Amino acid sequence: MSPYTVLWLQSAGCGGCTMSLLCAESPGLFDSLEDFGIKLLWHPSLSLETGAEARAILEDIIAGRVRLDCLCVEGAIARGPRGTGHFHILGGTNRSMLSWAREIAPLAGDVVAIGSCAAYGGVTAAGPNPTDAVGLTYDGAREGGALGADFRSRSGRPVINVSGCPPHPNWVTETLMLLSLGLLGESDLDPLKRPRFLADHLVHHGCPRNEYYEFKASAGHLSEQGCMMEHLGCVGTQAHGDCNIRPWNGEGSCTRGGYPCINCTAPEFEEPGHGFSETPKIAGVPVGLPTDMPKAWFIALASLSKAATPQRLRDNAVADHIVTPPAVRSTKRS
Repeated sequence: MSPYTVLWLQSAGCGGCTMSLLCAESPGLFDSLEDFGIKLLWHPSLSLETGAEARAILEDIIAGRVRLDCLCVEGAIARGPRGTGHFHILGGTNRSMLSWAREIAPLAGDVVAIGSCAAYGGVTAAGPNPTDAVGLTYDGAREGGALGADFRSRSGRPVINVSGCPPHPNWVTETLMLLSLGLLGESDLDPLKRPRFLADHLVHHGCPRNEYYEFKASAGHLSEQGCMMEHLGCVGTQAHGDCNIRPWNGEGSCTRGGYPCINCTAPEFEEPGHGFSETPKIAGVPVGLPTDMPKAWFIALASLSKAATPQRLRDNAVADHIVTPPAVRSTKRS
């Protein structure tokens, strides 16, 4: 059986997606690739080939001498200046990454944007964006990007956006595994072209602060244990991702680490219009309400929840450790 071939290009970004990928475990990255017959043709940070050897791999793909099943792109594509892409030249080739991406992407069976920069522009495109950085088929929340809104890979599928800043390592390996088995189609992507196995969940699902959320027992400072939605900018009730269902290395997530979810799997998360740890409000009500929650219901339920908050949660929400433990009571019903 022929291996499933993958080419990985790193464009304008920090390299954090690769760093996250190396943290894959149970199984690890290289075990996952081997077990599913995935052959990494070239990765600029992980492969031995450099210089002329690396260029030869790209040229063999373009000439059709090597079949490319999947092109993975990490980092945004810099289109500047004036659409030339010359702000980012692929070392030793005298060609822009924009040019390479546009030539190789149509030859790939599938194209996967690794991380929010490659998907939507991400942090690389923040602020005045002097390099005109964009995602592969999105410019922020607008379709278009470096390859154009109508781009389709050789399989007929759009670019698959494994977004996140960085994405969970298993989001990447699971996507590659499913593609190698022919089990990830366009119907398995959400409206922003993210795999539904991650995007059909909210970061809120599995959050260890959910009891505080239920009673609207809120933290006022980042070091405290309460829910961070009301005062500290957490948008985990709106953000798509299974971060708290399968935490990093079995332990970590933003909210587990004491920081609010900033919705890093979404377009334009990098510029929310306010501080990441601030909750914008109108008349004391958070502007961003939980997904699918009507405002009137939220206000009513929040009022009832606050009135019913156990003293234990009131105490612990504004402390950096458990101050009042749960009461010890028998659950036996005679």
